[in-house]
Amino acid sequence: FFFFFFFQAEDGIRDLRSLVGSEMCIRDRYQRRVRGARYSTMVSTRRRKLATPEPKVPDPEEEDEDEEEELMDDEFSGAEETDEDGEQESDEEEGGDAKTGWMEDAEDEEDEEEELEIERKSRELEEQAEIEQDEAEQELEQQLREQAAEVLPDAEEDGPGLQGGPQDVTGVKDRIQNLVNILDDFKKLRAEGKSRQDYLSQLAKDLSLYYSYSDILVDAILHLFSAAEALELFQANEVERPLTIRVNTLKARRRDVAQALINRGVNLDPLAKWSKVGLRVVDSPVPIGATPEYLAGHYILQSASSFLPCIALSPQPGEKVLDMAAAPGGKTCYLAALMKNTGTLFANDFKKDRVTGLVANIHRLGVRNAIVLNHDGRQFPKVMGGFDRILLDAPCTGTGVIAKDQSAKQKLEVEVKRCAHLQRELLLAAIDSIDVNSTSGYIVYSTCSLLVEENEAVLNYALENRCVKLVDTGLEFGVPGRTKYKDKRFHPSVSLSRRYYPHVHNMDGFFVSKLKKYANGKPKVVEAKAGAEVGAKKEGSKKRKKEEDSNPGKKKSKPQEEQRQGQAQTNPNTNKDSSNKKKKKKNKKKA
Repeated sequence: FFFFFFFQAEDGIRDLRSLVGSEMCIRDRYQRRVRGARYSTMVSTRRRKLATPEPKVPDPEEEDEDEEEELMDDEFSGAEETDEDGEQESDEEEGGDAKTGWMEDAEDEEDEEEELEIERKSRELEEQAEIEQDEAEQELEQQLREQAAEVLPDAEEDGPGLQGGPQDVTGVKDRIQNLVNILDDFKKLRAEGKSRQDYLSQLAKDLSLYYSYSDILVDAILHLFSAAEALELFQANEVERPLTIRVNTLKARRRDVAQALINRGVNLDPLAKWSKVGLRVVDSPVPIGATPEYLAGHYILQSASSFLPCIALSPQPGEKVLDMAAAPGGKTCYLAALMKNTGTLFANDFKKDRVTGLVANIHRLGVRNAIVLNHDGRQFPKVMGGFDRILLDAPCTGTGVIAKDQSAKQKLEVEVKRCAHLQRELLLAAIDSIDVNSTSGYIVYSTCSLLVEENEAVLNYALENRCVKLVDTGLEFGVPGRTKYKDKRFHPSVSLSRRYYPHVHNMDGFFVSKLKKYANGKPKVVEAKAGAEVGAKKEGSKKRKKEEDSNPGKKKSKPQEEQRQGQAQTNPNTNKDSSNKKKKKKNKKKA
């Protein structure tokens, strides 16, 4: 039986030699052959054990004959026997030797040689692949180092005519990518004698040249993000955001509107889990802004980011709510839908031309609890107050919606400062218009800008000058606000605000924050500072009077006083200031 399997093994060896090229096939057949040899030895040992008679009293002559027979059996069958006379260990060693006996060695000798040769070849291939990979990495690093040395222009080349490098678009684009790669792994790839600031300044020039941004905006973005993420933002601003619509729950349900548009061939998807009224338009054979459903007021075209301030404000039915900068009316109508057309909603806008579009949207969407106003928001506390909640979507530079308005790329520092000053005044006016005794007393401040000067800096100013605190917006996602920017440090609670980026959230850049008013007037710290300043002024005036009394020679002569009075009369600005002060005093008395 064993020889039968041995001959089968020889046949298998011939087959293996014909299939040397396939390593998996060789290993598979080798394992089968080993299993077959083991199975044959196991069967032979069982048969021999069954055939052996019961042990008898050993004779010395018979013991010699038995030993010779056992040796013969071990050589040809590889069997293992046990003796009752203490020969068990020697038999086990002989059985182990039998398994690897000359017959098994003879049948596996060539296989082992073939297997070792294949393994050696595979090992050599793996080592060669590792060597090639190391050489490729070293070559890539060397190339990047050479590029790092060449990517920055020399001092002679960096002139006003060249603007720091080639003017062709492809060259600038390639250099931007090289600069980003170097800044990501600066320690390994930087050129000798070059600092990080050198690469950042060159990257800022190239980004400004290639994407047509102003220098101040590029500098702000590079301070907000890493080089790689900043490049992603610049690229995202060149692509339009998905078209979204908001279903007007005052007139229809999202399911019905979606089905009606699908019947017209429009491909729709739900906007996101955080919105139950939003739909994203993937493709449409008909104009979305001219369907019968749109004209009937079942939905409105509205960006996804403009949903967020209304969700954060969360007005309740029956409350008194103000939308301080309401035009064109998308947020106002969403607030009315959240209030279920109850309570009172005041929609104000400073520009009269924009009020007409606001009124049209209010009528089309069926809003019945809105009152439209045309006032300057900075003067609103004098016009009206006592609101429960206020939404201030402040006018800004629009650096978050560059994909819609490419003109926002060229905003100057003067425009940024002007917007920031206006935003501070509007936010303080909104805080003053809130009723402290109200159960809510919330203000939501939002902008479509990415600049810190228009967002966190304005919030920090409001926290220092009014009795308000920042609270959680209630939004499920978003990047926390920044408490550090350049050399500025803001209040830790500013991190409760939320930022939204085009390259991260696939929507327009937006900033949302929520404040809670807890008292009227200014904080005690500000009042204490103001009181200290007034006290210091009074003390200074008293000291001057004492000095004048003690030194009468230092008093001003009458001719000098007359000359100054004459100058004040000839100067019209001083007269105007005095008349304005008198008018203000009269108005205060009337109020």
